Amino acid sequence: MTEPRAVVEVPHFRQAAPAPSEVAASVPDGLDDNGKTRMLWAGGVSVVVHLPEHGLPEVLHWGRDLGDLSHGDFEQLRQARTRSVSPSALDAPWPLTLVPGEQDGWEGRPGLAAHRAGQAQYPRWTVADSGFETDVDTGTLHLRAEAPGLLLRSELHLDDAGVLRIAHEVVNTGDRPLSLAALEAVMPVDDRAAEVLDFTGRWTRERVPQRGPLAQGSRVRETRRGRTGHDSPFALILGTPGFDATAGELWAVHLAWSGDAVYRHDALPEARTVLGAGPLLRPGEIELAPGESFRTPDAVFVWSDRGLDGLGDRFHRSLRARPSHPREARPVVLNTWEAVYFKHDLDRLETLARTAAGIGVERFVLDDGWFLGRRDDSAGLGDWTVDPEVWPEGLHPIVRTVRSLGMQFGLWFEPEMVNPDSDLAREHPEWLLQPPSTRAWRGQYALDLTNPEAFDHLLGSISALVGEYELDYIKWDQNRDLIEAVHDGRSNVHRHTESVYRLLDRLRERHPMLEIESCASGGARVDLGILDRTDRVWASDTNDPLERLAIQRWTELLLPHELIGSHIGPPTAHTTHRASTLDFRIATALFGSFGIEWDITACTPDELDRLRHAVSCYRRLRGLLHTGTLSHPDTGDDGCTATAVVSDDQSHAVMRIARHATGNRALATALRVPGLDPGRRYRVAPVPELPVPSGLDEIPPPWLSQGGLRLPGSVISEVGLQLPLLAPGEALVLEIMDQDA
Repeated sequence: MTEPRAVVEVPHFRQAAPAPSEVAASVPDGLDDNGKTRMLWAGGVSVVVHLPEHGLPEVLHWGRDLGDLSHGDFEQLRQARTRSVSPSALDAPWPLTLVPGEQDGWEGRPGLAAHRAGQAQYPRWTVADSGFETDVDTGTLHLRAEAPGLLLRSELHLDDAGVLRIAHEVVNTGDRPLSLAALEAVMPVDDRAAEVLDFTGRWTRERVPQRGPLAQGSRVRETRRGRTGHDSPFALILGTPGFDATAGELWAVHLAWSGDAVYRHDALPEARTVLGAGPLLRPGEIELAPGESFRTPDAVFVWSDRGLDGLGDRFHRSLRARPSHPREARPVVLNTWEAVYFKHDLDRLETLARTAAGIGVERFVLDDGWFLGRRDDSAGLGDWTVDPEVWPEGLHPIVRTVRSLGMQFGLWFEPEMVNPDSDLAREHPEWLLQPPSTRAWRGQYALDLTNPEAFDHLLGSISALVGEYELDYIKWDQNRDLIEAVHDGRSNVHRHTESVYRLLDRLRERHPMLEIESCASGGARVDLGILDRTDRVWASDTNDPLERLAIQRWTELLLPHELIGSHIGPPTAHTTHRASTLDFRIATALFGSFGIEWDITACTPDELDRLRHAVSCYRRLRGLLHTGTLSHPDTGDDGCTATAVVSDDQSHAVMRIARHATGNRALATALRVPGLDPGRRYRVAPVPELPVPSGLDEIPPPWLSQGGLRLPGSVISEVGLQLPLLAPGEALVLEIMDQDA
């Protein structure tokens, strides 16, 4: 396996170059002549922030690296960005600050909204010299601003990938309670931005792109589901006209948060356009007593001049640099859900485990149905003890079998939920997050994890099972939206989400080797907040490969393949009732964290043999798939998609071409493969473990059956490869290798 690339920590803060007449002078790090400008720089991105004489800082530039700037350059840049006074407007220029508000002259959605006993707060901020500082070692700009009764702390961190994280914290320094209605991070974008892309979706059809022109006004997408949501905006992207996967300049934001959220952009006639995000705060939800504080989740801002793939590359490099990022090879998983559902039987599961081990599976996950009273989804949630009727010896027999076969063992939980038909709900109805009159969802309600007793009960119950069975892995599910989520009569989504995070953190502290998968009715909790404390996400509850192609394509805008669970399901998908070939299901699942969710004990010898080859292919290629640079070359065909991964040293690449619908052409297009070294010679051929699809051509391109092609990288990238005309539901996986490697 190729080791994940090392990330060298370097300062992200560029010093200003001295003016020519001051070459010998001592130069303060990144300051203009008045010590009021800071510049963060990393990964080809610059962020320039200026602190005016009064009020909060404003961003002069966020985008392409500006190079070394002198003291004089900073001052000239500030003047270049100082706004004029437009007709019928305020009498003097006003700033667009990091936390814009009416007190600044801003008439869009405020960055901060709060009141005390109904009295609106329009703070006049003061920033002392020591309140605007940069940590050179971490590339973080720290802001500390004060106003009567308020303290604001802000952090802007630019990492090696050029990804900017912004978080704000407000402290109530007054003597009366403060009711917080909004606290959001915003950044200005270039005037060239003219189109908007975000996402929507539903269960089993997550992350559906929706795109349109940038219209004037303050526009907001809110999520009020108590979790990220199947219809989450996911990322808000503003771009230059016609941007696509490989071209265009883009400005994007993602909120690293698993609760209610706000995504917003403001394009006002008399101001620079901004985009931003923050937690959605329901009325009365965040009440700060004197001395209390509230900190936002990180708003993650990314700029790219290489289209959507450039955005994705920055996200991926940023995530892979995390100390907590999975470093071990992502194992082949067999999950039992679509194999047995609730029908747990030791003999059947042992047969399934032996069959899985025989084809190379490395992790066996026992899904829903193992705990007390759980024969269907109407009972048992909350009673996290092994059902003695089904498992009289506990789970030890199946765990022993799985481990004797050389596989890891994992277990499914849904800790945040409870069925009314459970011992827990009967004994502790006061632990529910909703009033009893709230509408049920899948026959279940949420537990209030801000209740210390409920929190401790869950931590103890789960931790005991992890310890008893030495679990390697947990699939952590959450299967309903939160409606009427209250604690002591007050809205409680935000604090509840923080408690979910704390529960996960405490569990990982007790069991540092435990891996956790985030699942929420499939893909309803896919965000960087949950991924700060889990090891992969379940992208969707559908294993239909046609649906998965689109779902995974857009999920991988944010996440690299190693974080996206992707499984081979049964021949007929239980979510869509659509039948698909095994080869197509394999090719789709290969580009992710690979697994199987199917009763493979019923497979024919030929099917098992093909699965064995698929597992072998994944295990051979996962070092590349999980460390390389991902791209989506344009096929020139709306019915056909391409996904490519190229190794960092450009010696190895793998590409999948998949057809989901018929196209307009009878002759398939020639496909160019980006990211190769033009001076190297490569061998291009289908991966040996998987069959070449038959396609629709009377005579397919001869190179597919003649040992492949040997060409310079320049030819593959600029001229391209003649593809076969695939039928809908077919996929071809190619491997490209340096001939001398």
